[in-house]
Amino acid sequence: MHTESVYPGSLLVYRQRIVALNPDESVVRVREVFDGEGLYAIPGLIDAHLHFESQLAHPAAFGEAIVPSGTTTVFGETLDFASAAGDEAVEAVQTLFADHENLPYRLYAFAPGKKTSTDVTEAMLKMDPVIGLGELAHLSYMTGDADDFRKSALGRANSGFVNCHWGVTALSDMLLNYMPAIGVDNNHDVWNEEDIEKSIRYGLNTQIKFGVGSPEVIRTMLRAIVKRRWPAENFQLCADNISVDRVLRQGHIDWVISLAIEMGMPPIKAIKMGTLYAARSFRKDRDLGSLSPGRFADIVLTDSLAKINPRYVFKGGELVARDRKLLNRVGIDYSSLAKEPKPGLADLTAEQLDLVPLEISPEGDQAKVLLFDVYGRGHLKFAQEIWVPFRDGAVVPEHEGERLNRISVVQRYTDGERHIVTGLFKGVSLDRGAVSTFWPAPSAYFVSVGSDSAEMCANLKQLDTLVGGCIVTEDGETKACLPLEFYGVMADMNLAELVDATRSVDAALEKLGNHNEGEPVVNKLLTLFISLDRFGFMK
Repeated sequence: MHTESVYPGSLLVYRQRIVALNPDESVVRVREVFDGEGLYAIPGLIDAHLHFESQLAHPAAFGEAIVPSGTTTVFGETLDFASAAGDEAVEAVQTLFADHENLPYRLYAFAPGKKTSTDVTEAMLKMDPVIGLGELAHLSYMTGDADDFRKSALGRANSGFVNCHWGVTALSDMLLNYMPAIGVDNNHDVWNEEDIEKSIRYGLNTQIKFGVGSPEVIRTMLRAIVKRRWPAENFQLCADNISVDRVLRQGHIDWVISLAIEMGMPPIKAIKMGTLYAARSFRKDRDLGSLSPGRFADIVLTDSLAKINPRYVFKGGELVARDRKLLNRVGIDYSSLAKEPKPGLADLTAEQLDLVPLEISPEGDQAKVLLFDVYGRGHLKFAQEIWVPFRDGAVVPEHEGERLNRISVVQRYTDGERHIVTGLFKGVSLDRGAVSTFWPAPSAYFVSVGSDSAEMCANLKQLDTLVGGCIVTEDGETKACLPLEFYGVMADMNLAELVDATRSVDAALEKLGNHNEGEPVVNKLLTLFISLDRFGFMK
């Protein structure tokens, strides 16, 4: 990695670490020999930034998905999980990470930079395997929010890293100075060439994400890096949010490295973005990111450098995956994280979900409504105000010749008037029936998509009987269900069970007229809550 060259050789491993390159076999006695079969050895791959809850999988189930793709290290956020756990946050996170050393990958975590109290952040900063502060709430930070200041001070006082959600899509150039000025280490809020140029100009380690946004986003960013010939050491690779189903179908860091190579990046430079440069950005390159003496023996053997194909994956010198199959499932019991449902929608009525125009045109034939787009440009066009036909006192759900479904954003618990936001939605298209999902962080809200208020209300009330999850209904009958028992953000399932459940949701929606591409619908819907919170659609 350090010389960007390929040469034949061997590695000597002792107590999880590489201790010699090309050892003199006449003076070394070894207990075990592994024949590399002439394959290329590259360092174990590193995901520089992801949110653990976004996969809906607990850490062991997530490992079943990523390790066979060659990922041996993850730098992960847990802010939504901690937020959902509320008063139990510290104990819940301790349980989640209690046996992390037994996972088939290395886990480095971050204390929440947002969505939790400062006390929770401070307690988590002292935990193993937490190494720093997670992404700060950049929008509220710019308003001088005292809790944000305290959290950033705690992160720096503990000599930890400070992750940065930089806000390049939402803040002025002047305000963009604030985060790098206080010493944040990295930024994953980039979506195109202009964003990337700003990020590296401001001196941030820039994480190129591939799990969020439309499928074209990652190609746009990689194309820019190749075209502009920016030094690869500016960049690390990350999923941010990704489903386990997509990892199984497409791959993980191996996939995005291969895509970068396909788009014109020299193979070793692309590999370094997913290994050495990621390790270096967190000052872990003495342990990770290269096949050098002293580093962990986290190794991927691939039959090609042009397209990464992990044939063998080692963590600390132990073979953990072969031919894209995990060799031994990790038996960690997380069941104590399962909670009892706390319903809150008993008094919800169908009429409360009717689409309410923001404004009626003077002629009375147009209505202004909100249009939510699961993709948009990053978060910038997540919600727009549009004019649509208005006939016989009702909104016609059509825009630019496209028929759209309705969406209702519904507060779960209230001691007064229930907060509900209605609009149209691009991302799921149903001829009939409804689909709803729930997210508890930072506050408990449902999202329901359909075309009939009564159907959407009945669907929501069925989902309200669970801790959290996703339900598909037709004529009030459940067609598919994914329960998320761990505080409403993770499933108490192994990988196969979770994939079956998410695919059953997609299959049920397809029978109702939806044609889905890319991420499973439940994962798409759950990403909505990130922007709903960020742009003030949740109280």
